Amino acid sequence: MSDVSTEIKTATKFDPEAFAMNLARAMESSGKALATYLKSREETELNKPPGEFAEVIKTFTEVTEYWLSEKERSSELQKKIAQGYLDLWASSARRLAGEPGAPAIEPSPRDKRFSDPEWKSNPFFEFVMQVYLLTTQWAHDLVRNAEGLDPHTRKKAEFYVQQITNALAPSNFVFTNPEVLRQTLATSGENLVRGMRMLAEDIEAGGGTLRIRQSDPSNLVVGVNMATTAGKVIFQNELMQLIQYEPTAEKVLRTPLLIVPPWINKFYILDLKPDKSFIKWAVDQGVTVFVISWVNPDKSLGSKTFEDYMKEGPLAAMDVIERATGEMKVHTMGYCVGGTLLASTLAWLAEKRRVRVTSATFLAAQVDFTHAGDLLVFVDEDQISSLERDMQASGVLEGSNALNMLRSNDLIWSYVVSNYLKGQPPSSFDLLHWNSDATRMPAANHSYYLRNCYLENRLSTGSMVLDNTLLDLSKVKVPIYNLATREDHIAPADSVLYGSQFFGGPVKFVLSGSGHIAGVVNPPAAGKYQYWTNDNVKGVTLADWLKGAQEHKGSWWTDWRQWLE
Repeated sequence: MSDVSTEIKTATKFDPEAFAMNLARAMESSGKALATYLKSREETELNKPPGEFAEVIKTFTEVTEYWLSEKERSSELQKKIAQGYLDLWASSARRLAGEPGAPAIEPSPRDKRFSDPEWKSNPFFEFVMQVYLLTTQWAHDLVRNAEGLDPHTRKKAEFYVQQITNALAPSNFVFTNPEVLRQTLATSGENLVRGMRMLAEDIEAGGGTLRIRQSDPSNLVVGVNMATTAGKVIFQNELMQLIQYEPTAEKVLRTPLLIVPPWINKFYILDLKPDKSFIKWAVDQGVTVFVISWVNPDKSLGSKTFEDYMKEGPLAAMDVIERATGEMKVHTMGYCVGGTLLASTLAWLAEKRRVRVTSATFLAAQVDFTHAGDLLVFVDEDQISSLERDMQASGVLEGSNALNMLRSNDLIWSYVVSNYLKGQPPSSFDLLHWNSDATRMPAANHSYYLRNCYLENRLSTGSMVLDNTLLDLSKVKVPIYNLATREDHIAPADSVLYGSQFFGGPVKFVLSGSGHIAGVVNPPAAGKYQYWTNDNVKGVTLADWLKGAQEHKGSWWTDWRQWLE
């Protein structure tokens, strides 16, 4: 006989009466959540076509057509999954009988969803997990092996399959997650009461759309324990406020620094808790820092364009900085889409022969979108046109889950399980608090950005027009510090490196460890990660660049400060 346990272990005795009461309370909260969700749909989307679902169906139809167009392919499809299930059944039967043998399929060691010991020790959960893994593998093979798909359609299909299989993982359901089931039995369902209450609160907070809490907001307050570096607003217009931070060191760098952050989230990404604040570190290094804080636009600003953001953002800020400091030239720094705007501004200034910038630093920012990564899934004529129609009524695009979907297991489903199934509120984490503090985007600006950058790639090819001016990055001669992060899924490192070649002046490309946020916000005192340097940036792939690169332990911040001198 097998010595493998088939029992679910619980910490305390199960109380059926308490469980029934808690289940009723959980159902009450889930009913409130559903009512809030349905009310929002009735008010805002009754006549709205399901554009996203139509795109998914259209994409999967192209994959299905290949497999069903010939009888042999269809048979091959069925035989492959059937054989996988038969092998699994045979393997499970042998293991239950106590015979040695390897499982039919195993999860990746890095897959945290199946880290609980009972996924291996309990035959039921092991069987469920293996059925899921086999089916997931088969679904990905359908897309991978379908011939005749154009690269964009294949990429979309792979993305949609990933989202569906991530959502259907057995770890996301009470009765097929051993850890959640143990907790449910041990607490007689109190975890579900807490979880459904949080679910109702999060749907209400999102106005009918689920806004998953990724951090405990009660212990993180902007101006109290985040964004606390001493500064003052010295100017504002319709699109931004300009904040000035005075240097705290005895030796002060004469030329001030203007930071252009992304407008999809708030400015304080570079001023989180004091020990993580790039702005505090910079002023302690003797740098006079100015930061643009973008407005969270409403419908009245829906017609604001990318050009308006240039004129009322960095260009307006440069004029204010000159009045405040007497310095006509500034060092500049742009993060993510803020960097794309900054590069466009530099090209505009070069075309106008206006000398306002001493240097430019780009943080995880793209100027060429050939290799723009996973976000290209959302970019084609049909999807952009659909999005533009959606934005017409409201004038803005609400902050969305699109970026979270690129890492849905980590940024969506892990929180669904911990928050709503385990009933455990998240801990306080400043990076994730900022990540969930999204802003709206004006329709005109967002449409221009998607079309001119992602869809048509006009900036690097010299065909982008702003203010009736054709932009040419090769005329940008200022020294550039171009930072990419190795695990970035938003601005991939190979895309940032490829973009370095389009500037006309000296470019220092630096690669930081970690990802889009943690690789940038990496203070020296933390002693985390590493960065790589290599002066050769022309016509090389990232792999070739890394072969000749020198690795340095710790933060890129100190390297940047030396470069700035």
